[in-house]
Amino acid sequence: MTDKSLMKRTIVKEEIQSRHLKESRNLRIYLPPSYNELLSYPVVYCQDGEEFFNFGRIATWANQLILEEGLDPFIIVGVEVNTKIRTEEYAPFGNRFDAYLSCFAEEIIPYVEEKYPVRQDPDQRVLAGDSLGGSVSLHIALRYPELFHRIISLSGAFYEQSQHIMTLETDLSWLNIFMIVGLQEDSYTTDTGVYNFVELNRDTKQLLEDRGATVHYEEKDGRHIWGFWQKELPSALMYFLK
Repeated sequence: MTDKSLMKRTIVKEEIQSRHLKESRNLRIYLPPSYNELLSYPVVYCQDGEEFFNFGRIATWANQLILEEGLDPFIIVGVEVNTKIRTEEYAPFGNRFDAYLSCFAEEIIPYVEEKYPVRQDPDQRVLAGDSLGGSVSLHIALRYPELFHRIISLSGAFYEQSQHIMTLETDLSWLNIFMIVGLQEDSYTTDTGVYNFVELNRDTKQLLEDRGATVHYEEKDGRHIWGFWQKELPSALMYFLK
């Protein structure tokens, strides 16, 4: 397979109007090779959609997994975010958090499912995110377990408020989460403070497992950057889609 064939990607841009967020929101939709609207496809929804496509190279990885590894074709939906208000939408203490979760589940999902032949079983939808995108993906699943069972968390920012919400759960046996964190993320500065992401992820893994969740957990040499996460995306996608 040539690099040229892997770079030939079909990406459609969409814009939806959100009554919950009271603004428009841009989406990027990756359609797999030999896309056929008469078929149905598993779907991966990504927070930080622009970064997953630009820095994570997720469309190129998807082409490679489908064309070279024999993975069944799937659709990717990247949900873009304004980085200036990202924390307000992705963190439980943010003033747009509830509105964002409602927008995602009640507006974005129905919009995509009306326009594209994505499968509507919670085991055929995957939520993916990095840092706060990883934690908000989990929060969406916790609030809407009828929609999502499968999460990819790349160095999830599972702050104290997120962990508290998890402690209120009693049965997470329906949840399956792929978690990875870099060992050099033990003192990372964010817009809300300095955090040890290794400890946050270890503690979250234990919280989830104690409540019956299936957790695939890895720690590797790596920092809190896309250079680390990009290389881990193929195995994360394969975990759920093979």
